[in-house]
Amino acid sequence: MKAVLRATFFAYVCVSPLLMRGLLQRFKKMRSEFISAIQANQGAYDLGLSDEQIERLADFYDLVQEHNPILHLVGPCSPEEFAIRHILESLTLLQHLPQKARFADIGAGAGLPSIPCLIVREGLTCVLIESKEKKAGFLRIAIAKCELEGRTEIISSQFSETPRPDVSYVTCRALDKFTQKVPQLLKWSGNCTLLFFGGPALREAMQKRGLKIKERLMPMSEQRYLFIASR
Repeated sequence: MKAVLRATFFAYVCVSPLLMRGLLQRFKKMRSEFISAIQANQGAYDLGLSDEQIERLADFYDLVQEHNPILHLVGPCSPEEFAIRHILESLTLLQHLPQKARFADIGAGAGLPSIPCLIVREGLTCVLIESKEKKAGFLRIAIAKCELEGRTEIISSQFSETPRPDVSYVTCRALDKFTQKVPQLLKWSGNCTLLFFGGPALREAMQKRGLKIKERLMPMSEQRYLFIASR
């Protein structure tokens, strides 16, 4: 038994640093691929991000990757997919938000779309609403790491159980049973401008409620849209 323990300890001491170096190299490579994807594809989204903004977005990407294995913040995807689908698509929101807009992000989860927008545009403020406490905990970490504390509020509750904060815009990207909750979302949002990400089923659910919708098809996608609606 002692021999097994000694062998196990020896293997841990000798191999662990190698594993750590391998992991560090892997994360460094993923970060580099993420940055390259942002730089290569931002033009398709009418963006012109500075090197500093891209580095801050990469810091956020690193943070999501660090916590994702336990919290399942986003589905499995490559650095390029994360850059395009989660970051660049989130930043399309900026075209519909005034410079100093205050908005609510319902079902914020990993902080998408709100955190990338807050990183890129300093005048924005946001209320992030997330019902799952562990994910709300991640949001607190992300907000602190990204130095966004003075411009954000995190509410760990169902949106339907929370009085609508003083916001003019409401966004939502990945809410459980999204289409089924459209009536609740509309009632909760009042006269706010709606900025919802989704597909044809969400469009249909919004149109059934009599909303006049403008839509933008996401570049490099055939069925993901940003729907814009005011009442």
